[in-house]
Amino acid sequence: MPTTPEPKLISGNANMPLATGIAKRMSMHRGVNVGLCDARVERFNDGEIFVEVYENVRGEDMFIIQPTSNPANDNLMELLIMADALRRSSAQRITAVIPYFGYARQDRRSKARTPISAKLVANMLVGTGIERVLTMDLHAAQIQGFFDIPVDNLYASPVFALDIMAQFKDNLADVMIISPDVGGVARARELAKRINAPLAIVDKRREKAGEVAEMTVIGDVSDKKCIIVDDMVDTAGTLCKAAEVLLENGASEVHAYITHGVMSGPAVERVSKSVMKSLVITDTIQPTNAVASAPNIRILPTAPVFAQAILNIWNGTSVSSLFDNETLEPIYEGVFSNAR
Repeated sequence: MPTTPEPKLISGNANMPLATGIAKRMSMHRGVNVGLCDARVERFNDGEIFVEVYENVRGEDMFIIQPTSNPANDNLMELLIMADALRRSSAQRITAVIPYFGYARQDRRSKARTPISAKLVANMLVGTGIERVLTMDLHAAQIQGFFDIPVDNLYASPVFALDIMAQFKDNLADVMIISPDVGGVARARELAKRINAPLAIVDKRREKAGEVAEMTVIGDVSDKKCIIVDDMVDTAGTLCKAAEVLLENGASEVHAYITHGVMSGPAVERVSKSVMKSLVITDTIQPTNAVASAPNIRILPTAPVFAQAILNIWNGTSVSSLFDNETLEPIYEGVFSNAR
């Protein structure tokens, strides 16, 4: 009589600590050891990527854990080649767990003769035999429609809400959620509803790409503990400028909760010297030593929610149930009380 295969994890080199954390959490939930599949992901001298899986994966339910963060091209190729290796080894189903989906900012043609790279990446992933994608906080929700396979998009806002309620429990009435631009209002409103906080917007106008000419605060932030919410922080220039503008408009202090800590170039230095009291990011992208040691940057784990999502996919149960506080609180029990 055929039996349902156990979920099996394999990881590339993009974020091994997160993959290990997911395996540990799944082991706790399952009551059996869930380890990472024994494999090697290496490069030839000319940079070509080579993958070899040492374990039998025939008929297995495989989950590849690989964010496509910097270096985006290398990590994307690792993911594609691992998927091809598993498909050719007769895996029953292949799910790509992509905590940070690279190329998501290229989700439309912003000018003439420009690509829609997010759609191209979607086509490549589907072409390798991947049957499902699990990710977190896509830069643009419509990217789910670029795939002809199921895409489960987790949200960091429920996790952020639990952390905010723990960190600001004594003065939650003074908290105000801030969207750093008009396009992010829906994301900020979702978090504001969860903690029953008011919402304001920082309207920014750009002279040209990469430069912010003017910022205007829409809403009264006087004497408020402002929390800027966004899906990613790259060079942190706009973020630090928004914090300054909020303080100039009467905010008592400024914090930021941002899902993906891309943290390119001068980002860590800018955040360390900024007027922000804290920047909270997740570990969807493996933090560098500089990010991990920055005094005003705190990192929230995503392994608990990804582990539960993988188990729900494997069991054929609801992934959207993880958007509810009642479901998340037991998964994250003890995490926020120990946060630095």
